[in-house]
Amino acid sequence: MPPLLELRKVTKVFGGGYFATRPPLTALDNVSLSIPEDRPSITAIAGESGSGKTTLARIMLGVAGPTSGHVFYRGKDVSRMTGSERRRFRREVQPIFQDPFESYNPFYKVDHVLTTPARNFKIGRNRREILARVEEALHAVGLQPGETLGRFPHQLSGGQRQRVMVARALLLRPRIILADEPVSMVDASLRATILDSVYKLNREHGISILYITHDLTTAYQISDNIVVLYRGSVAEAGSVEHVIKQPKHPYTQLLIQSIPRPNPEHLWGEIPGRGDSQHNGAEAGCKFADRCPHVMTICRDQIPGLHKIEEHRVASCFMYRDSPLLADDDIAKVFAPPVPMATPTTR
Repeated sequence: MPPLLELRKVTKVFGGGYFATRPPLTALDNVSLSIPEDRPSITAIAGESGSGKTTLARIMLGVAGPTSGHVFYRGKDVSRMTGSERRRFRREVQPIFQDPFESYNPFYKVDHVLTTPARNFKIGRNRREILARVEEALHAVGLQPGETLGRFPHQLSGGQRQRVMVARALLLRPRIILADEPVSMVDASLRATILDSVYKLNREHGISILYITHDLTTAYQISDNIVVLYRGSVAEAGSVEHVIKQPKHPYTQLLIQSIPRPNPEHLWGEIPGRGDSQHNGAEAGCKFADRCPHVMTICRDQIPGLHKIEEHRVASCFMYRDSPLLADDDIAKVFAPPVPMATPTTR
């Protein structure tokens, strides 16, 4: 059975060309990732700003094309889909964006973002059936239709607007939802509510979630697996329990160390970092070499591969060069199966 959605050796380069005044920027560098069809799970894509997270999401949504490599949906190259195949892809792969307000037209009531896709994708045979499906989707994300429908976007809170967008995605009964920083624009009191809605989409409706975030805390709360990106490449990937609790790659360790902890005796930066994430450095070696506290000579001369260091973990680092190499397109094989249904705050 082919993966539901797959990136195969995808590279995305911005800029360049004969008249370019700046060097090209590689946003993604030979990244492979697959979402299995038979095991709906939540996979977090994490990393600091500029690591390529949003570019990866846009390519998986089909709104941007890769410079090289391929995107497949149910074994079909997205760039070669027929009209009916692309229509199915658009319905079954749905986004939830970072800023919900940008998804609304202020001249329309919020009903518009729900009823329009329902009509376009023929969700319901008539207006009554469409309204019933809309109300069902709103209830599923904890909103009351009577308090939501008929209002303009500015009359709803940020959390309500974001949950309407979650309801919109659920309305189309997708197979995959790509949630790009869905809680970064709301205050802390609403994050748990929105994350719980996203979590239930997976556990109760069997929808695979690709959760794009820079927040490792929320990634740990709701995800089954995690892929850590650094400057467009996979640094570490595997079970979220393994990667977050016992990070192996020096970059992941620095990310974990940057999480504030309510302990006055804990000092930030116990693992010293070096250099600047925006420094390109020597492209011949490891991209993290200029910042790594464990840098070796080989790191500056060769590009590390993905080493399978545990059953549910790979890391791209020469510290683990004695471990077997894993092919780029086999990352999903180290992902742990989804955990049984539970509230996301129990970890």
